Amino acid sequence: MDLSQAKQKDEKDPLSKFRNHFYHPKKELYFDGNSLGKLPLKAQEILHNSIQTQWGDGLIRSWNEHWLELPKRVASKYAQLINVENDEVCIGESTSVRLYQILHSLLNSGSFPKHLKTDILNFPSDLYIMEGLEKEFNILPLKVVSYPNEIEADIDKLKKDIKENPGIICLSLVSYKSSFLYPMQQLNQWATKHDSIIVWDLSHAIGAVDIDLKETETKIALGCSYKYMNGGPGSPAFLYIEKALQPKLFNPIQGWFGHQKPFDFSKNYIPAEGIDRFASGTPSILSMAAMEAGVDLVLEAEIKTIREKSTLQSELFLKAVEHKLTPLEYAIESPLEKDRRGSHVTLSHPFSWQICQALVAGSEFHPKIIPDFRPPHFIRFGITPLYTKYEAIWILVDALKTIVETKAYLNFSKEKTIVT
Repeated sequence: MDLSQAKQKDEKDPLSKFRNHFYHPKKELYFDGNSLGKLPLKAQEILHNSIQTQWGDGLIRSWNEHWLELPKRVASKYAQLINVENDEVCIGESTSVRLYQILHSLLNSGSFPKHLKTDILNFPSDLYIMEGLEKEFNILPLKVVSYPNEIEADIDKLKKDIKENPGIICLSLVSYKSSFLYPMQQLNQWATKHDSIIVWDLSHAIGAVDIDLKETETKIALGCSYKYMNGGPGSPAFLYIEKALQPKLFNPIQGWFGHQKPFDFSKNYIPAEGIDRFASGTPSILSMAAMEAGVDLVLEAEIKTIREKSTLQSELFLKAVEHKLTPLEYAIESPLEKDRRGSHVTLSHPFSWQICQALVAGSEFHPKIIPDFRPPHFIRFGITPLYTKYEAIWILVDALKTIVETKAYLNFSKEKTIVT
């Protein structure tokens, strides 16, 4: 793909109009929507109204007029996106808190063997939560299934371990480093067959991968809303619990919003029915209001169309990498098969961190380009179809090539910043 072909694809892109719904810093290309999505313009409008009118003028009256129904309204939109019922999804808290709640509840339920399991590709925060629960419940040590590399899971090995050591498993649908996409339905069926359950972390998938939780026979899933869903920094998480499982599970954090009648202020805790019992504290209204703009855009664009563009753009990027960049010591660290890859592409290079800095700094040859870095040597490039242009991918490849050919990376430090 040359520059003129890239521009032609942008002209024919059915999602091109959605770029106009986001704020774009000038002279900058953004490839980090897999970490933090861009700001929807509608979110600015919503926040202004929420702060000035609802909070400023309405004050306490806005609970009845606007805020009490907000969590359910946003939850219903997430339910539509992942093809489940409205009363199977709730919004609030963070992904880590949601994971703690649901794993604690599963361990207490007695429905599955008290053995926690994950794999080496999972996001570290998920492992930290599981390590803490292992100590809290004084159960067998957390099992972390390892693989020969950090690119993809050995599904046969994972299934063998589930069969031999059944229990409660947590996996990321798309791995945060390599973008490996797990065979969700196959693993759910295997877990059910072997007295186990998988809790899926959808953080690096939702909004870019077409996810159907009914079709894949998923029982529990959760995730954040600030990556491809463009919900804003620290926006609330979502939690899905299959309806049949809900009566067996109880929230270990018994806050007032999970009470059956929170505004009766009774002395004893009575859990709400269904998934509502997994609410805890007062909802984060401003963050929740802002995140609605992001899910509205994803629903309007339609996830199947988003996934089609994501796949096409990542395929074109990978072909260009193989042709132009692998001779310059770049290596592809994501699965090559499109059905086994999410919406970010990971590369490595002996000077990965310095190359990242060179991209961000920009030069006379290329604009500022924002990727991200993950230890020890991974550069991640998020393909975010609602605003990523084909032309931007062409410019990115050219910049990666120029930085190595001119050795521009030597002008940058090996010392890493806190947020990379």
